[in-house]
Amino acid sequence: MINKNKEVTVIIGGGHAAGTLLTALLQKKYPHKVVMVSEELHPPYQRPPLSKNYLAGEVDKASLYLKPPSIYEKAGQQLQLGVRVEQINRDDKSLILSDQSTLKYDQLVLATGSHVRRLNVRGSDLKGIHYLHGIEDTDALRRELVPGKRLVIVGGGYIGLEVAASATKQGVKVTVLEAAERLMQRVTGPEISEFLYAKHTSAGVDVRLGAAVIGFESDDQGCVNGVTLADGGKVSADIVLVSIGVIPETALAENAGLLCDDGVVVDEFTRTDDPDILAIGDCTRHHNLFFDKRQRLESVANAVEQARTAAATLMSEEKPYDSPPWFWSNQYDVRLQMVGLSQNHDQRVLRGSILDKEFAVFYLCLGHVIAVDAVNFPVAFMVGKQLVKLRKSVSAEVLSNPNIELKSLI
Repeated sequence: MINKNKEVTVIIGGGHAAGTLLTALLQKKYPHKVVMVSEELHPPYQRPPLSKNYLAGEVDKASLYLKPPSIYEKAGQQLQLGVRVEQINRDDKSLILSDQSTLKYDQLVLATGSHVRRLNVRGSDLKGIHYLHGIEDTDALRRELVPGKRLVIVGGGYIGLEVAASATKQGVKVTVLEAAERLMQRVTGPEISEFLYAKHTSAGVDVRLGAAVIGFESDDQGCVNGVTLADGGKVSADIVLVSIGVIPETALAENAGLLCDDGVVVDEFTRTDDPDILAIGDCTRHHNLFFDKRQRLESVANAVEQARTAAATLMSEEKPYDSPPWFWSNQYDVRLQMVGLSQNHDQRVLRGSILDKEFAVFYLCLGHVIAVDAVNFPVAFMVGKQLVKLRKSVSAEVLSNPNIELKSLI
């Protein structure tokens, strides 16, 4: 338990986890000084719109902020923006910052997030090749999304497909190159993958599966103008977005000697192996009542729930993080909502109509519901949340029967 008599709590990072923690500490009337240090120039903001309505120009930058900066200032929370923490000295509880200053802490919270996974192939440093992780990345990409331009997206996951939908609606010619056998293969079953493939191709997107990228071609001005595939094929491009996942930002923690394993290792109270250091969000590998082993999750829901748990821990409250993981994605007129982790399922049950674009896939393991993917079917998602949380045993016949109300299952 962290000692409440200490005076300075420092949060490293400025993403959704950090912003939610700041807000939660405000709500709990946390009695100590709070300083957030972030190398970004913006106060904490939402990242999901970066690949959707912010990319499309439907919302402005200020609408992304979790809170207006004045809220933090009025509450006495200090935001140090545009500054990077270079080193954590656990012996004297100090931080060395990129502006050569030092900052003392009594409690430290790592909310360092993640960084994009780079594609290191021939020509990967050419102009016109983009990655999407922050506001500036989206601003740079949006300037190039002109009707008639050819955008090639390397990666058929959440962000790649969301950008494909947004760019297509803007009149951009889009090609998606996915190295796996189906879209979003790592996180969903074949029914959802096939539905999304049909949705994108019907909208005019050229989706190519099993397409491994081995290089980029250049014009005479050093700009990308093509993508080379492992099978010898080439795809013309004016713009390229590489979206092949992220890597947890653990360098600070590792250099400070904290336990890391593809993420900063924390318990169900967000505590690291140092009693005065917590960690939350994408950078963590954590214990959760729904997992047989520690997991690392990249989602807003995880960031929010871990931040709330961290706030409780800082207040010396015992509130374990035990929420089932959930995710969402908007593509065209499709609202995909997912709860649980489906990787270890031994049975899939379809409810609803794929043709009507309103259906859900229930994933079972030994008869228990472990995950649900719902397309334009919010009731299935909400009920699914409870079924997963309760580890409910439900037969395939009941789940698929449209004459049985889903709400009756809980």
